[in-house]
Amino acid sequence: MANPKRKVSRSKRDMRRAHWVNSLGTNNVIPCDNCGEKMIAHRACPSCGFYRGKSVISPQSV
Repeated sequence: MANPKRKVSRSKRDMRRAHWVNSLGTNNVIPCDNCGEKMIAHRACPSCGFYRGKSVISPQSV
């Protein structure tokens, strides 16, 4: 059975665990078909409230 040869420092351990954060990038941002604003794919557009050509939510008033 494999055993570690040396203790892994807290710094090295935490650096290894921090790599998953890089995969959270928003690489699935697309333009909205209705208004053209950038939005996350497969979600309702926060600026106009449309999803797949239908109004599904009321848009956020900022």
